[in-house]
Amino acid sequence: MAVAGAEPRAPWASRAEDSRGRLYPEPGADARSAFRRDADRIIHSSAFRRLAYKTQVFSYHEGDHYRTRLTHTLEVVQVARSIARALGLDEDLSEALALAHDLGHPPFAHAGERVLDACMRAYGGFDHNAQSLRVVTRLENRYPDFDGLNLSWEVHEGIVKHNGPQQAPLPHAIEVHAERQDLWLWSWPSAEAQVAAIADDIAYDVHDLDDGLRADLFGIDELKDLPLVGAIIAGIEERWPGLDRSRFIHELGRRMITALIADVVGEAHRRISAAGPSSADDIRRLGRPMVGFSAGTAEAERAIKSFLFPRMYRHPRVVRTMEAAGDVVRELFERYMADTDALPPEWRASVEGRTEAARARRIADFLAGQTDRYALAEHARLFDRAAELR
Repeated sequence: MAVAGAEPRAPWASRAEDSRGRLYPEPGADARSAFRRDADRIIHSSAFRRLAYKTQVFSYHEGDHYRTRLTHTLEVVQVARSIARALGLDEDLSEALALAHDLGHPPFAHAGERVLDACMRAYGGFDHNAQSLRVVTRLENRYPDFDGLNLSWEVHEGIVKHNGPQQAPLPHAIEVHAERQDLWLWSWPSAEAQVAAIADDIAYDVHDLDDGLRADLFGIDELKDLPLVGAIIAGIEERWPGLDRSRFIHELGRRMITALIADVVGEAHRRISAAGPSSADDIRRLGRPMVGFSAGTAEAERAIKSFLFPRMYRHPRVVRTMEAAGDVVRELFERYMADTDALPPEWRASVEGRTEAARARRIADFLAGQTDRYALAEHARLFDRAAELR
């Protein structure tokens, strides 16, 4: 029976039929490849659905048109599949990794993560990439025979190595999982995983500029000195003088995505041609990434991030909201730790009789799984004052 999805063509691509398998062996039940089944399982998970109500940069009260964790994830998927297809890789594996990469993010974006990490400092810390692994291996409870989603080795590997090889000290969730499964933590991940990681960079660079412009945190003229961005702006102005602002912003994002994808594809071909890998494991053993930006585009991409940091991520409007949101996460953690009766019944039962560290980890699981609006509802339930994020 034919397997759905585009077949990988490159010799160094991952192939589902050669997967290192799952923690719990399962029969091949249908026409889907193992990696296609992985992507589908993630899409149907509770953690994936909750991304719709988790902040990317702007909290949900700011408006309906800004990105959420879910819409960001879908944009990463689109970019990842485009790059994987151009490089002859397994699109389904890149999609699965793009779908999973933010499953462990707590509410309120990186502010929530920073606060939760600080709360967990005495208990092994908190890292959203490691938490994504914990979600798919332990916290999703959908199947009769095992906890987690029982995804392929290659998906677990790519989640763990979203930012490259892992070195000691390992995040708690990865250290614990390493006792069950050898994920070659010392190596770079598959080319498909590298594609998902660079797609994440492309998506959030472009959509954060888009959201920042639409939120009037900065203007188009302020972007003209940025490498790559400035040239694209000049091209739009030349072709469509007087184009209305909304269409201009959309065209800027569209052209940026096209340019960044083309650069990654061209650079990957150059690196692969020089290295000469002949298998997926050759990619892992090379000791350096095979998928990335060219030197010039990497410099331009760093300039975009350097612009966005003070003008968007540290903008007083964003900082004010995220500081208030961080207080919500901190106060909830402290309340749950001091009084486990404040937890919902099913979570209360899961911490009974545990050590302090184990109790803290379960509370972190509960908090990390909350959406922005659920966290605010919990805060309103447990405290006399309502949290104000405006």
